[in-house]
Amino acid sequence: MDKLKNVLSGQDGNDDLNVLQAANEASTLGWGTRVKGFVACFVSGVLCSVLGTCLLWLPRTGLTLFAVFYSVGNIASLLSTMFLMGPLKQLKRMCDKTRALATGIMITCLVLTFCAAFWWKIKGLALLFCILQFLAFTWYSLSYIPFARDAIIKLFSACLK
Repeated sequence: MDKLKNVLSGQDGNDDLNVLQAANEASTLGWGTRVKGFVACFVSGVLCSVLGTCLLWLPRTGLTLFAVFYSVGNIASLLSTMFLMGPLKQLKRMCDKTRALATGIMITCLVLTFCAAFWWKIKGLALLFCILQFLAFTWYSLSYIPFARDAIIKLFSACLK
């Protein structure tokens, strides 16, 4: 009966907020669990990428398997950072002004790698998209290290002179 009185008087909104807060608190991970999730996901991503590289040398399906395992490895490595900072914060950071282009190129190359490997069945194109994936993922990763991109640009400009 008290619940009905609260609903009719408009005081029930706090219960909904408390339920949402309780659900949020129940779904958050502790720091130790986050680190374990990060390590497990990152290591599995690296292993998939290495396995894909090893499968590259198989006669017929090697390049397709390489493209798939390498792309899955990149996805797992990218998702591993979501354990550390949370999915929403990671997605916001991926769309930051400094990372948006690298994120867009990386995701586009991931999709195009799968298209080239499965639908178009053009192995050379799949390999090209894997290389572009690697470069975009490296550029994206460097954006988390202060002044790393500037140092790389200066290094390349000095080499070109």
